[in-house]
Amino acid sequence: MSRWILHVDLDQFQAAVEVRRNPELTGLPIIVGGNGDPTEPRKVVTCASYPAREFGVHAGMPLRTAARRCSDAVFLPLDTDAYDAASEEVMGLLRDFGHPVEVWGWDEAYVGADIDDPTELAGQIREVIAAGTGLSCSVGISDNKQRAKVATGFGKPAGVFMLTEANWMTVMGDREVDALWGVGPKTAKRLAGLGITTVADLAATDATLLTSTFGPTTGLWILLLAKGGGDTNVSAQPWVPRSRSHVVTFPKDLTERAEIDAAVVDLARQTLAEIIEAGRIVTRVAVTVRTRTFFTRTKIRKLATPGTDSEPIVATALQLLDQFELDRPIRLLGVRLELAPPPGGY
Repeated sequence: MSRWILHVDLDQFQAAVEVRRNPELTGLPIIVGGNGDPTEPRKVVTCASYPAREFGVHAGMPLRTAARRCSDAVFLPLDTDAYDAASEEVMGLLRDFGHPVEVWGWDEAYVGADIDDPTELAGQIREVIAAGTGLSCSVGISDNKQRAKVATGFGKPAGVFMLTEANWMTVMGDREVDALWGVGPKTAKRLAGLGITTVADLAATDATLLTSTFGPTTGLWILLLAKGGGDTNVSAQPWVPRSRSHVVTFPKDLTERAEIDAAVVDLARQTLAEIIEAGRIVTRVAVTVRTRTFFTRTKIRKLATPGTDSEPIVATALQLLDQFELDRPIRLLGVRLELAPPPGGY
């Protein structure tokens, strides 16, 4: 038997959950985001169904833009409770296979399995999830997480794809470097400046050039990615949050200091209430400010004494706010509270 890693990714997850509870939506272009109102300013698409994607709608696009591209779409609000419940159903079914499952969010997880035939397991996973939840998924198979994640993209929708050392360069060599999971636009642009545009180019690049340009850690990591390498560990340990945060984008920019202060206080108290409910302790407070021009900065401060007392936490958030030059209209505010490790550690 060999060690395989399967990346399980639910197809058009939020839209699929909406179709599951309202079958009349089957086959329609569905756009999930914000309060479901496409005229609402500064709200973006969280998920677009495949029919909506045919019109060029994608996650992160402003709802107003999505409405212009696909005027006949069904717009629906985010329902996090429904997505939490659906995700738990799926992850429970994955764990029932008896292999380690590492959850990466609502709609994706890694399964590590010592088996002879990973494609058989992938097929079983797809069948069980479809039968048990009515949701479809795609599965990428490889010997490491990064390559399995890339493989899933070739399997979508509702398919299975395997990427191994044997076919890695055949499939990926001529593709642009940002086809690698973990290589973003900025890194791709810097690589292009070095004359490196494809995965094959990057894989053949001397490590010294990459480490001198990106530093030893990043340089060697992107070289490893280009050669098809990656993380081979699948941890079944539950993820323990290291912080909790809330962010709000305002329908109308804030200009009055009293409004800005009140918003930060509300965010701090809302975040703290969730932390108290989870039985955790706050160690540091961070405040993020984004202006109308999208200039974004975050400032952070350690609490004198870790705890969950509202007064010093709110006061620290306001003190951090004082460090910003609030001379421009405020588009977004965020408060993040960092947490002490739980008794058992992370």
